[in-house]
Amino acid sequence: MSRPELVLASSSPRRIELLAQVGIVPDQIDPADIDETPQKSETLARLAERLARTKAQVVAERHSDACIVAADTVVSVGRRLLEKAADEAEATRFLRLLSGRNHRVHTAVAVAHAGRLTARVVETRVAFKTLSDAEIAGYVASGDWRGKAGGYGIQGPAGAFVRRIVGSHPAVMGLPLYETVNLLAGVGWRSNHS
Repeated sequence: MSRPELVLASSSPRRIELLAQVGIVPDQIDPADIDETPQKSETLARLAERLARTKAQVVAERHSDACIVAADTVVSVGRRLLEKAADEAEATRFLRLLSGRNHRVHTAVAVAHAGRLTARVVETRVAFKTLSDAEIAGYVASGDWRGKAGGYGIQGPAGAFVRRIVGSHPAVMGLPLYETVNLLAGVGWRSNHS
């Protein structure tokens, strides 16, 4: 029996690279364009899970026979949500807020196939060193913060800011691999390499 097509509901190059690390190459890339506004009194873990599930559902409607993988990453300091920085000024504010502090990254992955939708949320704690004004300015000037939750990418130059990480490094990059592979196995999808 041939396996169903795998559709990644994201155009994130990081998620594509992470899947490739475990031998998974999506057959199609079809990003879901959804409203990502948090709901009132929604916890950050629930926000990440709702967004991942919604993305999977939206894309599953367009690819009824495929297996869909969707994900969402939410970064927070205390109770404050740090979304994708809109511009250099906001990226600078985010980095000043993260400097010398711990923050949490919630990444949810959802898999939809044959009418089933399952999801997992992974919480990772990340501690940043105290950043100098020059380090912040240099990172912001690099443009590496663009399109990344919290205004930084751990896989790029900002990796040098991380003192400690407790949890899943791939989840901070945008996709928890252990959970993704297990959710795919749970719906019967196997890569050609497994």
